[in-house]
Amino acid sequence: MPPLTGRVALVTGASRRAGIGAAVARRLVADGAAVLLHGWEPHDAEQPWGADTAGLRTLAASLASSGGRVATAVADLTDPAAPRALVESALDEFGRLDIVVANHARSVPWASLEDLDAAEIDLSYAVNTRATLLLVKEFAAARKAAAELPNAPGADVPGRIVLLTSGQIDGPMPAEIPYAASKAALAGITPSLAAALAPHSTVNCVNPGPTDTGWADADVTASVVGTMPFGRWGRPEDAANVIAWLVGPDAGWVTGQVISSDGGWSLRT
Repeated sequence: MPPLTGRVALVTGASRRAGIGAAVARRLVADGAAVLLHGWEPHDAEQPWGADTAGLRTLAASLASSGGRVATAVADLTDPAAPRALVESALDEFGRLDIVVANHARSVPWASLEDLDAAEIDLSYAVNTRATLLLVKEFAAARKAAAELPNAPGADVPGRIVLLTSGQIDGPMPAEIPYAASKAALAGITPSLAAALAPHSTVNCVNPGPTDTGWADADVTASVVGTMPFGRWGRPEDAANVIAWLVGPDAGWVTGQVISSDGGWSLRT
């Protein structure tokens, strides 16, 4: 039996089929989980790489056609009410929620120190940090409410939360200061969240390192390859593999950790 049979997961930031969120969703469905896919295409539409038009719906249809139990939710995570709405959507669709993978991110390619303004700092923290913390809060509240009900589905199954940080600790990101700061906050808060939710849920954070999701131009791609010990960029599936393990039954003794699944990026000289 697949290791996540009967479990329900919420994966945020899954609207780009070339992205980590989509890869995580594919892996969790393959492992037996039902998945609520979240996306917000307007953010990607503002980026140089553009939005994956209808990516969320197409991903959901593909997973459903292979027998997966999936649903979709569109939500702007600058709205402080969105995290609760996402948790409620998962409960409405599937009757329970066991896993949250907070993969969503706001990033802009122009936010150097010279270009920095309060509005972009606030937006980056609202999406990357505030929304993630509120999502953890709402997940914990839903799990507590389920535990207080007799015979609630999944109440006896340990919860799993995985946050996504970036490689700001392994090298400077001077062109993306709000993004780097807001993602660093997630790595920093992981031990505190893990302590707050123990022993009923685990909380871990993954740094996937440079990952080929279609955002980098040819020059950036070549320069990164030259510094990677394995001679290639990370693939979305590389991150999905470690996340699938962290949310599965074999990782119940792992919590409060920031794990670099980066192909040795952090070892470069």
